[in-house]
Amino acid sequence: MKKKKSIEVTTQTVGRNRRNFLKVSGLAIAGSGLLLASCSDDDDNGNMLGGTFDLGTGDVGVLNYAYALEQLEAAFYTNVVNGSFYASASADEKAILLDLYNHEVNHREFFKAAIGANVPMEQQLTADLEFDFSSVDFGDRDSVLTTARILEDTGVSAYNGAGQYIQTAAYLTLAGKIVSVEARHAAAIRTIINGSADYTAFAGDDIIDDNGLDLAESPADVISKAGGFFVTPFTYKKPQA
Repeated sequence: MKKKKSIEVTTQTVGRNRRNFLKVSGLAIAGSGLLLASCSDDDDNGNMLGGTFDLGTGDVGVLNYAYALEQLEAAFYTNVVNGSFYASASADEKAILLDLYNHEVNHREFFKAAIGANVPMEQQLTADLEFDFSSVDFGDRDSVLTTARILEDTGVSAYNGAGQYIQTAAYLTLAGKIVSVEARHAAAIRTIINGSADYTAFAGDDIIDDNGLDLAESPADVISKAGGFFVTPFTYKKPQA
């Protein structure tokens, strides 16, 4: 029998109440590893806590976590494209945003298929999460591109931070392929925002450290940045130090 890592009973919820989300994101949980503690073969206690879905642990937790983020990005770009883009979008900007839309939809569908084939039904994250984009003005260039930058930068750091919790080598390889695409997205959005004259925009000091490495953020940090868009509530576990 594999040895289990202890998990605190206390969980946090990300969901419909934006005020509660802000309280959650302000908790001292940075660097905790959050929902992605190592699990064992007999760790299956179900994924419903008080009627709210729990993302789970180990590979299941990683898959559900990534699926939630890819649903978010796909939903955002669907709004951008379906709204015929913002009024001032150039042909090049439209082409880039359409590419990003297609990539994110493909990522979403990839995780949907992977979870459907490898995760027990009761542990599968729903395929139709709800999101609140009321803070985004999809007709305004700055609002759309600023949100895109936040989502893409956060997506890259989320994969980087979650990699250590992946137990299956094949999943780690696939995560590496996806995060490299997310990094291309982030670079493209940053270049659009800052203009081609600023050749450092794609890899600024705010995302690349002194060693030339991209940021890797814990799920706690990621949720604090992107969780406010989620309407569908879910819980995540905080491993003990």
